Amino acid sequence: MRFYSTSEAVDAVVIGTGAGGAPLMARLAAAGLSVVALEAGKHWTPSRDFATDERAQAKLFWNDERLSAGVDPLPFGNNNSGTGVGGSTLHYTAYVPRPQPDDLRLHTEFGVGADWPIAYGELEPYYDELEHFLGVSGPFAYPWGPPRRTTYPLAPLPLNGAAQLMKRACAALGIRTSPAANAALSARYFQTDIGWRAACTNRGFCQAGCSTGAKASMDVTFVPLALRAGAEVRAESFVTRLETDRAQRINGVVYVRNGREERQLCRQVFLCAGAIETPRLLLINDLANSSGQVGRNFMAHTGLQVWGQFEEDVRPYKGIPGALISEDTHRPADADFAGGYLLQSIGVMPVTYASQMSRGRGLWGARLREHMRGYNHTAGINILGECLPSAHNYVELSDELDARGLPKPRVYFTNGENERRINAHAEKLMREIWTTAGASDIWAYPRNAHIIGTCRMGTDAENSVVNSESRAFDVPNLYIVDNSIFPSALSCNPALTIMALSLRTADLFLQRARRSEI
Repeated sequence: MRFYSTSEAVDAVVIGTGAGGAPLMARLAAAGLSVVALEAGKHWTPSRDFATDERAQAKLFWNDERLSAGVDPLPFGNNNSGTGVGGSTLHYTAYVPRPQPDDLRLHTEFGVGADWPIAYGELEPYYDELEHFLGVSGPFAYPWGPPRRTTYPLAPLPLNGAAQLMKRACAALGIRTSPAANAALSARYFQTDIGWRAACTNRGFCQAGCSTGAKASMDVTFVPLALRAGAEVRAESFVTRLETDRAQRINGVVYVRNGREERQLCRQVFLCAGAIETPRLLLINDLANSSGQVGRNFMAHTGLQVWGQFEEDVRPYKGIPGALISEDTHRPADADFAGGYLLQSIGVMPVTYASQMSRGRGLWGARLREHMRGYNHTAGINILGECLPSAHNYVELSDELDARGLPKPRVYFTNGENERRINAHAEKLMREIWTTAGASDIWAYPRNAHIIGTCRMGTDAENSVVNSESRAFDVPNLYIVDNSIFPSALSCNPALTIMALSLRTADLFLQRARRSEI
């Protein structure tokens, strides 16, 4: 790995190495720019550090305290954030469906929420590129959305127990299903400029980090590509300040590493720290917020789960967790809500399932032990659905300080009427699916999943934080590239779209650089 001096200005500092930071880091370095990436977490060695042990995965979660408020306060940690070189992709389950074109036109379609300032067609070539670079396993023909220009490079991963039960029941109910697109290799795969990656062994511990490199987390894909091109990654470097000159351009990034404060001089900054840490850093530094929108428009995907127990031996810890998908509910004919949702089969580890039983059903002690005897016969379905931006959902700085002396973020979240209606519609359908599949002891676990919003992308500096190229309206050399810039939640998992935005931002930046417009 190349090393840069902190006293000499590098072309770009990238804050965060997850789905937002890693792709653009690789793209910028490949174009010959001097790039330093600052990552709060450690740089793990998968074969050594990622155990087949559910408790061992805790080190991959962002476990700094966040204060939760609102009617539906959100849990953090393993639910929706990560730390380490690779960010949340270290523990994501590699579920990478594309959004549908109408997901980006929510306000046009329904009169609520917000439209994206870019069209699906501007992201489509990046989806194509990413699926082939990462080695996405998926179906030859996908039943939903516009016709694809390319097929998935690899065949689908095997259906786990929950997927087989869901597929059987959906067929009986006339609901279309398909093997899901997963960024995990169903066969050995040659990745350009990286080399061969091993096939998935279906051990099911995707959230504990992939020890074989079969899952396309950023640490085994874009990060090594960036390092090969000359980028530097500084792990365990927590950014605290963004220093500016008189023109409000950032010229230095201050961070703490090994207990000491360091400063990296720079020409451009790409902030990719996620929907909480990105607005938190901007609020601490009083930057990019003339609109008052930093921290606003916080969203969290509806993620209701329905569980049941079966006579069949399901073994929910085996296989890729999300093996099957249905998007027949993308825009349901009988919907009384805006947007929609997808259905997916889900696997689950025993400690996670037991904790959900305790929280969701109040089981403890002997009653919990008795229920857990049926763990190997348990299967789940969940949704991934729309969440509308609302004035009562936001991130702010609290008066409490963390161990570094920085204000802790306080996150307000309450599901609105639209989210409640989506959950009600989905719960009725998922209960019907599991009843048809022969389940007993069916129960629902309310939850919200991925966190989104807080630094909205838009066309108007009065209502948005960044423009359609991800550049901050107020700070000319600051780009924000993560899930915080999503104008709407999209009724699908966000990782692939974050990566697509990352590559698009890098390409647009390089085009402007060639025209001497930066």
